[in-house]
Amino acid sequence: MKFPNNGKNLMAQAQKMQAEMKNLQAKLAEREMDVASAGGRIKIRINGKQEILAFEISKEIIDPNDPAMLSDLIKVAVNEAVGQSQKMVASEMSKIVPPCMAGMF
Repeated sequence: MKFPNNGKNLMAQAQKMQAEMKNLQAKLAEREMDVASAGGRIKIRINGKQEILAFEISKEIIDPNDPAMLSDLIKVAVNEAVGQSQKMVASEMSKIVPPCMAGMF
């Protein structure tokens, strides 16, 4: 099937967008953010690839008689950090991906 010239332009635009996305993904992988949870007693550093880089827990919330509570606090903190990282990535990606194509990436 042969495309008119605008088909060529469409392919060129798609290739340009793909290159921009690859570049952005590399930059986002290096971008770090700090997230505090449990009133600042749990601190997580996470990057744009949703990798946890650092994790701190304040001694004051460690109760050896209630490990379930600590487990719940950690779960909430990790989910918050991942969610914020995902929002940051989505925000940056939306700058180069047209809204009609957002679900594809």
